[in-house]
Amino acid sequence: MTLIDVHLHAARLPTLKPAWQAWADDFGDPDVLGEVYDDAGTVRPAAFERYLAREGVDIALVLAEYSPKATGIQPIEDLLPLTAANPARIKAIANVNPHLHYPIEEELRRQLDLGAVACKLHPVHAGVAANDPSLYPAYELCQAAGIPLVVHCGTSTFPGSMNKYADPLFLDDVLRDFRTLNIALAHGGRGWWYDAAAFMALTNERVWIELSGLPPSRLRTYYAQHSWQRLTRKMIFGTDWPGVPGIARNARAVAELCPDEETAALVLGGNAAQVYNLKPTG
Repeated sequence: MTLIDVHLHAARLPTLKPAWQAWADDFGDPDVLGEVYDDAGTVRPAAFERYLAREGVDIALVLAEYSPKATGIQPIEDLLPLTAANPARIKAIANVNPHLHYPIEEELRRQLDLGAVACKLHPVHAGVAANDPSLYPAYELCQAAGIPLVVHCGTSTFPGSMNKYADPLFLDDVLRDFRTLNIALAHGGRGWWYDAAAFMALTNERVWIELSGLPPSRLRTYYAQHSWQRLTRKMIFGTDWPGVPGIARNARAVAELCPDEETAALVLGGNAAQVYNLKPTG
């Protein structure tokens, strides 16, 4: 099956706060981190690409993030050596923060021109509700460009986070105002919003559950109130690397939970290919 991981943080460590580095150390594989990072805390493009190939990842989407109050800065420029190492396998996702970027649509356009294939909004780390009018010019650009909006939808323990903004119901206004915009709920409602996220995904064809940061062994429990057969068909695989023991390990565990092979193929790659406009070559 095609494997697309839509949620990886391949950031330079010097740009990040100590809490982020502690998170990576606590949840990641130290051998892998030692393999792909150099002594200066920068991801080595060739080593990263080899790691992805070994894990069976056909396409990996690496995330920029501009959240100085919470995790630090993961500028898109730091991702360009990675995307250049193998443009078919590694692609970037843009991020905008209305507290830093103005006009916000100009910054998003700049990042899209650098090759980004989607835009991520991080309400919890940026400190802004998803329906804030300052974000609407970015949404208009996403819709016009036909790219998805990825929205962090779940609790965060990083100092400076504002978890009240993780509620997916803020997106109800956005879905009503942007009628063709696809929205992926990163972390799938982690914390207090699993039911809200699942309801939105099941009742709106443009809303998707993105699985990053969710242990596969807990998924059936998290979404126990909803039709598993229906909901799995609205899921998109992601890991939140490096905060995961292994990409292939997670992918196998998620596939085993799916009702059938057709659904597993959608979750591991088919839905992402459709929503993010990706064309796997493997």
